[in-house]
Parts: sequence; C-alpha cells; structure tokens
Amino acid sequence: MKLGELLTDIEIIERNADLETEIGDISYDSRRTRKGDLFVAIRGFESDGHRFIGSAISAGASVVLCEEKPEEIVPYVLVKNSREALALVSKKYFGNPTSGMKLIGVTGTNGKTTTTMLIKHVLENCTGEKCGLIGTNQNMIGEKVLPTERTTPESYELQKLFRQMADEDCKYVVMEVSSHSLVLDRVAGIRFEVAVFTNLTQDHLDFHKTMEEYAAAKALLFARCEKAAINIDDEWGGYMAERAKCPVFTYSETKLEADLVAKDIRLSTSNVKFLALAGSSLERASLEIPGKFSVYNAMSVISACLLLGLPLNTVCESLKTAKGVKGRVEVVPTPGDYTILIDYAHTPDALENVIRSMKEVSSGRVVVLFGCGGDRDKTKRPIMGEIATTLADYVIITSDNPRTEAPADIITDILAGVKAPKSRYKVIEDRREAIAYAIDNHMEGDLIILAGKGHETYQIIGKTKYHMDEREIVAEHLEKIR
Repeated sequence: MKLGELLTDIEIIERNADLETEIGDISYDSRRTRKGDLFVAIRGFESDGHRFIGSAISAGASVVLCEEKPEEIVPYVLVKNSREALALVSKKYFGNPTSGMKLIGVTGTNGKTTTTMLIKHVLENCTGEKCGLIGTNQNMIGEKVLPTERTTPESYELQKLFRQMADEDCKYVVMEVSSHSLVLDRVAGIRFEVAVFTNLTQDHLDFHKTMEEYAAAKALLFARCEKAAINIDDEWGGYMAERAKCPVFTYSETKLEADLVAKDIRLSTSNVKFLALAGSSLERASLEIPGKFSVYNAMSVISACLLLGLPLNTVCESLKTAKGVKGRVEVVPTPGDYTILIDYAHTPDALENVIRSMKEVSSGRVVVLFGCGGDRDKTKRPIMGEIATTLADYVIITSDNPRTEAPADIITDILAGVKAPKSRYKVIEDRREAIAYAIDNHMEGDLIILAGKGHETYQIIGKTKYHMDEREIVAEHLEKIR
C-alpha cells in the first residue's frame, strides 16, 4: 500500500517522505521492524519510540511517522499525535475491517468481562451470527479462543484482530474498552454501535491520578458511539449520560424512570432472578451467577441487546442458558461441607460487592483471602484492608502480583487500614500457603473467597510471570489431605 493511501485521514504537520512510497507493513517497536515498514514512534510508559528511530531505519524502515523531527536523515511524516496516527494508519492498512460489523463497547471498573461474555452468548444465541470478543480473559472468534495480553490491545493489533474477525464472517464484535485504551488512542477511529457503562470505582489511580480524570477517560467512549446504555444507579452514571453525544438508554434497580428496571430481585447461592421491566414489556430474567452485582451485569446485557434491536423476551430466555465466566464468582469443587469461590475482585468496590453478596446467601462464615498488586495504585490498599476485615467474618491477607515491590511492604500498606482485632485476620505472605491454610481451617458452611487473581493462571514476581492457577492449587491440596 502506498504511503499516501495510509495517510488519508492523518493531519500532517510536515513531511519529506514521498507519498508514492510502497509500505510493506506498520511497526511501532524497532525490534520488530522489517524492511519496507512504516515505523511509528510512540511515547510509551518506559521508553520513547523516538529514541529508536535510528534502530528502525537500520532494520529497514522506509518511512518514520513521528511527533518530533528526526535527527537522522530519513524520510519522515511529522504529526501532532503519533498514537492516534498509529490507530488511523492501522485501520487503513487493514482495510477498515469494522465497516461491515457492529461493535459493542463495554467500559467501567467492574463487570466488563462478564458483561461482554454474556452479550456474546445472547447475540449468537438469538441471531445465529458469529460474534467476536475482545477482553481481559481472552479474545474469541466464534468458539475459537485466541490469547490476550491486555484488556484492549494496541491499535495495530486491534485492527489486525478486527481484520481476522471480518474475514471469518463475524457480524458483531463485543469488546472491553479500558480507560487506558481511550486515553492512549488505541480505539481512535473506531465507531461503536452501542457503548455500555457498568460502574466507576477506585482503580488505576496510579495512571489517572484522580477519580475525575479516570471518569473523564471513561466518558470518551460515549462520544464515539451511536447509542449508550448507562447504569444510573452508579454515582458516575449521570456524568456519563451528560457527556454522551448520542441517545442514552438507562438501567436501574431503584429508579422507576429508567428505561430498564429490575424488580422483585431474588438471590441464592447459585443464581439471581428478577423481573425486567422495559417500557410496557415485563419478562422474568435469571442468571446462573450468584451475587447482587449479577443483577446489574444482566441489566447491562439486556440494555445493550435491546439497543441492538433484540426483543426483551428472547434476550431474557437466552440469559437463562448462559454459564458463569472463569474467575468471576467461579465455584471450585470441594468434597466437603464448604464452598470455595475464585473471583477477580481487585478493587475496593469489587471486593465489597462480592463479600456483601456472599454474606446475603451464605449459611456460614464468609472467609476472604486477598492481596494487592505491586506497582499499582497504593491508595486502595488500606481501603481494601478495612473493607475486608470489616465485612468478612475472617480474612487472610496475602500476596497478589507483587511485581517489583516487596510483598511484605504491600501487606504493610493493607494492614494500615485494618481496624479489626487480630483474632479476625491472619497474614500469610505466600499465596499457596494462604490457600492451604484457608482449606485446612475451614468450618462447616464456610464460603471461602479467593479474591484478586480470578482468571489469571500466573503470579508476577519482579518482571517474571510464574505459573499459578488457584484451581490447581486447591485441587492439589485437597488431594494431599485426602
């Protein structure tokens, strides 16, 4: 493809590159640059791509797209925002792959993964069409599972994935849209048919610094969609609705003026049931995932599907057949008179939600095992310590993904928020040992929540990923003590 074709939608400040230059591919990592590439220099968290322009040229790049005029003598195109430009040239390079598909974007602190998986299930079940999925747990094309490194891929990989989905006849794509991806222009140039807001609670403040900045990042999604579904029970729901540049569909448990209302809610250890009221339509809805938050997840799915034109009755019928999502209130088999759940809760609100929800349905103690990730928002650590020890009957404080921080230092931060007596909690730094302790010291009727890791099958220590699957740890320990 000629350089001029790739630059059609780009605002160019200055260039010396010939627009007739043939471009073989696009790269933004000089280590992966090949002969004939357009190298896009972007500013990363740990390094600045402009420092590697020389390396990219040595690797064979034909043209450099950048924000700073290169010191090297090289064909270049100067732009204001190279991250946005990477997204736009990638979209052009892969032939605008989303043009024949309907995109559904889901944003919020909690519930994104479950909501996207459920929307995919309902769409495929109700329409018979193939649906693509992009998210934290995995990427999917129909039933085919693809690996994923981050919630929303970098724009080049995202457009490449869209191209693969289009080539395999996906009619819908449902994706988690992270705040990072919105601020860092990974989804620039993408138009969503429907965008969903689940909720906003403290997370990623190491990146966004304030809740207001975090909310503003999420709100960017609602300026690039045709229709929006917004949870107005959340304190930030009104903020999102005000900033939406499209028709807004609201859902709520408490506000009768909402477009979708959940009534007569019934909770159990295995599911949630409620009446879904949308205008003059009333249907019974149920979801085989326990916890009050599952009501909101179900409402977000129903709202999105109604905006896509599906009738309420068929959506509710389809939801009844949906299965749970790995790492989201996932029940781990045990041979005894107690229950173990694995849940991804790694924010204050998510931890509070899962504990409160399980307290509502548990016949015994609710025991929580959790830690906090290293090199991430430190301010939430004492908050989570206070929440866990205030709400749960017993708490085991341990490691999560310590990364480059000392696990003991992270635990010290958590303990700063603990106000419970020492008889209500225990510190066990090694997560495997902590899980074994929870099992060995369970009481009849206990509901043990392993919080924080969820779908992850690894633990990051330093900058290395080590295999760690909590399902395997539980199974191995149960076998050992049998």
